[in-house]
Amino acid sequence: MKLVSLVDTTDDVLISLLRKGSQDAYTEIYNRYKWSLHTHAYKKLGDRDAANDVVQDLFTSLWLKREDIFLTTTLPAYLYTSIRNRVLNIIEHRVVESKYMDSLSAFAKDFVPPADHLVRQNEFSAIIDKEIAALPAKMREVFELSRKSNLTHKQIAEQLGISEQTVTKQIKNALKILRMRLSLIAYIILISRI
Repeated sequence: MKLVSLVDTTDDVLISLLRKGSQDAYTEIYNRYKWSLHTHAYKKLGDRDAANDVVQDLFTSLWLKREDIFLTTTLPAYLYTSIRNRVLNIIEHRVVESKYMDSLSAFAKDFVPPADHLVRQNEFSAIIDKEIAALPAKMREVFELSRKSNLTHKQIAEQLGISEQTVTKQIKNALKILRMRLSLIAYIILISRI
């Protein structure tokens, strides 16, 4: 099919021919406005590829909807308005995408996967139980009655037949030993994960 030169044809005639399916009219409109539309889109988007995509999208739409085009303004005004709307949609999409990525990044930064958290919690509980079991027998018994059975110092003293002062001293010593051992273990775990 031979292309007919429509270089000197008015925009109104080109639109009329385009509505009838003229590829020559479409090509002339494309050649006449593609660079100025691209420049306009590039100034707004700052990205040549995005500007190219917007222009291609506009001309694809122009061809696909050619039979429904009825201009109430000039062809350049119609094309620039179409480009402006597409550019605004892209900018709006970028803003939403940026907010989403910021939100996702903040979530990922603060998120501890539940399964991983539970595994760590169970591992640390097992370590604590092991360290409690390593306490001297009487100290361990006093400590477990206090922390696991939730008995008061007075109740423990009565149950074991010792003074409240001894109970208090045993619990303080147990906490001191556990703090020291667990701090060392936590430090070793931290170093091993780096």
